[in-house]
Amino acid sequence: MENNEIPIGFIDSGVGGISVLKEAVKLLPMENYIYFGDSKNAPYGTKDVKDVQQLTFNACELLMSYNVKALVIACNTATSAAINEVREKYKFLPVIGIEPALKPAVELDRKGKIIIMATPMTLVEKKFNKLMLNYEKVAEIISLPCPGLVELIEKGIIEGDELEDYIRTRFSSLIEDDIAAVVLGCTHYPFIKKQLLKLLGEDTPILDGSIGTVKQLRKQLDKLGMLNSREGRGKIEILNSLDCPELISLSYKLFNL
Repeated sequence: MENNEIPIGFIDSGVGGISVLKEAVKLLPMENYIYFGDSKNAPYGTKDVKDVQQLTFNACELLMSYNVKALVIACNTATSAAINEVREKYKFLPVIGIEPALKPAVELDRKGKIIIMATPMTLVEKKFNKLMLNYEKVAEIISLPCPGLVELIEKGIIEGDELEDYIRTRFSSLIEDDIAAVVLGCTHYPFIKKQLLKLLGEDTPILDGSIGTVKQLRKQLDKLGMLNSREGRGKIEILNSLDCPELISLSYKLFNL
């Protein structure tokens, strides 16, 4: 295999990073991809930092055994907890993380509150709080921890009464307020965008960091002359730490939504 045809590795705590992979395939369809979801240890957002760092390193090591040309940490929690350490260890290749799309939400300049949905751990991490500090003087930003939501999505629950009840409960104190935008601070959450719009209204901007992450990936690969120049669509391989055919099927189902 030519160097430029070497696959790009994606990691996530489970199936959530599929939302980022989808954007990558849209922007860079010629690339080959290997995706690893660590559903055995999901969710990362309820674990302590050291555990998340170790799990992230384990996932990276697995993908390195496939000789990937870049690593995409398609998990907000893992990015917050481990991105600096991963970049230090793998200095020889691009390592791209993801963060909540707070800047684009602020730039919409809409009336009301910006709600950031995320896992509890992401919301308390230094990296996230530094991001919040950049914009707190120009926008009213509300952190909305969503414990248990990743687990629902990992079960394939992306619509229906149980999910609607969960969303309604989390937004119960905010639903009467003006909402400028909702920022999805977990890569699992884009899969429930339809249900969020059902509650909040179709005109509510809902943003996530996938597109920004993929643009950064393209920029880094182009800078290093590592973009795949082949014609046609590349290959996609999805792996999971759980020996569960249903999870692999769910991953491909979410990819094709």
